[in-house]
Amino acid sequence: MKKKVALHNLGCKVNSYELEAMQQLLEQAGYEIVPFEPGADVYVINTCTVTNIADRKSRQMLHKAKKMNPDAVVVATGCYVQTDEGKLEKDEAVDLVLGNNQKKNIVEVLTDFEKEHQRQAHIIKINQTKEYEELEISRTAEHVRAYIKVQDGCNQFCTYCIIPYARGRVRSREKENILNEVHKLAKVGYKEVVLTGIHLSSYGVDFPEDNKETLLSLIQAVNEVEGIQRIRLGSLEPGIVTEEFAKELSSMPKVCPHFHLSLQSGCDTTLERMNRRYRSAEYKARCELLRKYFGNPALTTDVIVGFPMETEEDFQASYDFVKDIHFYETHIFKYSRRHGTKAAAMSGQLTEAEKAVRSDKMLELHQKRAAEYETSLLGKTLEVLLEEEVEIDGKAYYLGHSREYVKVAVLKTEEYGVNDILAVKVEEALQPHILQGEEVQVL
Repeated sequence: MKKKVALHNLGCKVNSYELEAMQQLLEQAGYEIVPFEPGADVYVINTCTVTNIADRKSRQMLHKAKKMNPDAVVVATGCYVQTDEGKLEKDEAVDLVLGNNQKKNIVEVLTDFEKEHQRQAHIIKINQTKEYEELEISRTAEHVRAYIKVQDGCNQFCTYCIIPYARGRVRSREKENILNEVHKLAKVGYKEVVLTGIHLSSYGVDFPEDNKETLLSLIQAVNEVEGIQRIRLGSLEPGIVTEEFAKELSSMPKVCPHFHLSLQSGCDTTLERMNRRYRSAEYKARCELLRKYFGNPALTTDVIVGFPMETEEDFQASYDFVKDIHFYETHIFKYSRRHGTKAAAMSGQLTEAEKAVRSDKMLELHQKRAAEYETSLLGKTLEVLLEEEVEIDGKAYYLGHSREYVKVAVLKTEEYGVNDILAVKVEEALQPHILQGEEVQVL
């Protein structure tokens, strides 16, 4: 009888990719994948540690799994595990601990546990390894869009961030292995890939001179893969956007005009305290380069409000900068004190109430700018990849994303279906953040 495995992911797209890769390894070994509910023989929780709240959620899910079946094997893996091994050693809800760069061993580790039935921890000193952990997927839960992990680790050490301690130094995946995976996904029908990593802009910096690759050379290689019609990029550091980078990307029709440039603050004083490697003027110049070559791309970003010692003037400088750039989307985070980081020990910690006021103000700006960008697309013909069927106000629609990553709905007909790419003339907003297209042509 097949053993039943339930899996649960917390955290980022890289974590999602790794859990899907583990799921496929388990399936190949004969395990049956079941929902994360009572009744599984094994529970695998891929944990996150980006904030103290993420740590708490990771612990809660581990305890929930053990509660659902006290006889089940509970496997804790991922970033929380990597940074908090000591606490998990005492946690009776956890049977197996699997750190980062150990996920590919999930089947062997479970097999060993079946023999011994003793708590085990498989954790390496992540900061001392130069090995990229090779994992691969042959399909993804997204159905039409495949996230592909190409890089792990980070060398930046921003003062608010624990991730370099959880993920180690920059390790890049061999281009040949990435292309093999992209070819396989294209063959089974995927039309869009998203290149992702812990610090994507660092791709290739760890390769020797005789095997030099960059993120740009990788994108150029993926652009040649037949069947792939769209390439998106995960979060980028502004410094990577040089004139050459922007110009070369714009020469590749598969690259989507949608760029997430990490900002964190528009105030130079705060950027310095965060140990970010750029200042606001440089950031603005990079946005202008993308607009020079892509016209009206969707620029999105992350902003932290309420960083230690952020004064009202600092916040206002950050707000004014975000207002000036005209982002499509701004993901706003209230600063969360993360034990083990330099920022956690800084003086001038703000109250939750102060952070909430600033977050609300920035969120209001985000809503306004998002609506403005979507309005700028009305009357234009967008290329839309259909992803799912939905019902809106009693009518059946296909919903997908344009190349700018704006949601577009078209009325359902038998002429097209999920995973088709359409040229859609968008005429109006159907709902907040969903545009509706009338004139449709299958591409």
